[in-house]
Amino acid sequence: MSVTSRYRAAWESFWTEASGSQGAVFWDAEPVLTAGRHLAHFEPHLTDPALPLIDLGCGNGTQTRYFAERFGHVVGADLSAAALDHARRADPEGRATYRQLDAADKAEAETLHAELGDANLYVRGVLHQCEPDDRQPLADALAALLGARGRAFLVEPAQAARTVLADLAQGPDGPPAKLAPVLRHGLTPGAVPDEAVPEHLRTAGLAVLATGELPLITTEYTPDGARIELPSTWVVAGARAV
Repeated sequence: MSVTSRYRAAWESFWTEASGSQGAVFWDAEPVLTAGRHLAHFEPHLTDPALPLIDLGCGNGTQTRYFAERFGHVVGADLSAAALDHARRADPEGRATYRQLDAADKAEAETLHAELGDANLYVRGVLHQCEPDDRQPLADALAALLGARGRAFLVEPAQAARTVLADLAQGPDGPPAKLAPVLRHGLTPGAVPDEAVPEHLRTAGLAVLATGELPLITTEYTPDGARIELPSTWVVAGARAV
């Protein structure tokens, strides 16, 4: 199974219009506030930190480059060719490698696994943006990429984030400037139920090893100058012990 043409086109259009500058996209916060915080919860569960690390849904590669300074082999993977163009331009030294990947297509995931072997995965805000029928195939593809030794860290906006986003979108001046393109392109932030994330992983044959909550930091501010944060949940998963 692969993603719908509507979904693919929405992301391609979003990233084609997006600026390549860091922080121009709603969720493109500084790595020290995003991947850095997540890594503190992820690293204790890595059985083999030397495995390749795949930043799945890497977008313009801000977090990918952060990981490339800390791990030996980092791959930024994304559905959108335009996003990967941004990522490559921002990484002229080639600290990471970049790969177009339809993560709802298990066959594509198996092909990448055949090239890399087992891998660790960082997945920030991907499942909640998937169309409902794509969520389980995505989880199945994650299991294929992990293999027996890999570990996955997924972080998703909590259901409560939908209320925050709705309030922002319906403000007297309309949605904030960086949120408006997300909504205009038909993307659906915060649309996955909290309990669905671990359930999709378990259905894919994975064990949920740890869970927690963290604020998801954005690059946008309220009129009074406060940084907008979204409630989010994180999950660490890996292959079930035999």
